[in-house]
Amino acid sequence: MKPLFSFTRSQLREEISSLGVEPYRADQILGWVYKKGILDFGSMTNLPKDLREILKNLYVTKSLTLLKKVQGPDATKYLFRTKDGHLVETVLIKERDHYTLCVSTQVGCAVGCTFCATAIDGLKRNLSADEIVDQYMQVFTDSGIKPRNVVFMGMGEPLANYENLRKACEIFVSPWGLDLSKRRVTVSTSGIISQIRRMAKDPLMRDLNLAVSINAPYQDLRERIMPLTKTNPLDELMEELKRFPLPRYRRITLEYVLIKDLNDSPQHARDLAKLIGRHKKRFKVNLIPYNPDPLLPYSRPPLERIFAFQRELWERGISTFVRFSKGVDVFGACGQLRAREELCQSG
Repeated sequence: MKPLFSFTRSQLREEISSLGVEPYRADQILGWVYKKGILDFGSMTNLPKDLREILKNLYVTKSLTLLKKVQGPDATKYLFRTKDGHLVETVLIKERDHYTLCVSTQVGCAVGCTFCATAIDGLKRNLSADEIVDQYMQVFTDSGIKPRNVVFMGMGEPLANYENLRKACEIFVSPWGLDLSKRRVTVSTSGIISQIRRMAKDPLMRDLNLAVSINAPYQDLRERIMPLTKTNPLDELMEELKRFPLPRYRRITLEYVLIKDLNDSPQHARDLAKLIGRHKKRFKVNLIPYNPDPLLPYSRPPLERIFAFQRELWERGISTFVRFSKGVDVFGACGQLRAREELCQSG
């Protein structure tokens, strides 16, 4: 059976036409699914009964199986299993006046950042477009909440799974799909230069928000904590970001994980400001205090050091925000809930 979330509107119209059915029926199906969150073909009452039966036998509306969810005061973490047995995490985050969904694009990750729990097991495989979309849809139907923001900051490197990411983004932002604002969809990357160039040439993808993990102002230090820097040099990455075609009033977010005694000194902040240089209006900096993980050798800086780092950037005219991670009480670090489940299964 074919996953329904693997089709764009044009593809579904072709698919429905091949069944000898008027193509406008595809639009009705998409309306039920993405506007109302109705995934049961039998409940799509404006479709003929015989068509509903055909759809039930040909298509599935769930690509993932929900294993468990853990709720906290400001976040709910969902753990899914893929059809081939892999575990995938998704986090629904409660903001002041809306919800944000943190979505995964891969099982594991090949980038190898030394501060990230997801990197420990390496990359298992890419998620398909329907598996990416299904994370949103299952949270939507389970909670009754339609998240306004989507951030691709879950498991994996989104730009290493470009085609599936792009197809999912088309479904997220299209009027026939979930119809989210492009201003509210963020693609986060560790800085794969060739894929950022590809994104810059893509009319759909370049209109989304771009967030890039920097984490160090020097090439050698960044290589130590982000090995992909060896083939994606920091100076070349920054030059690419400085010419990235931004929509009006939009900025690139530079993500900076603050790790105690590694990259958190006032001098690091001053050198980060030099890296940005005269392009202050093009960037904003998100400082993310490191979330300790028992499997990793790092710790979080004290609060006074975090705010001192921020102050150095503010004094140099750079918009800088401290982002304390929500969902720590539901194993908020990437990979933690998955790791706990795998431990339970192996035990």
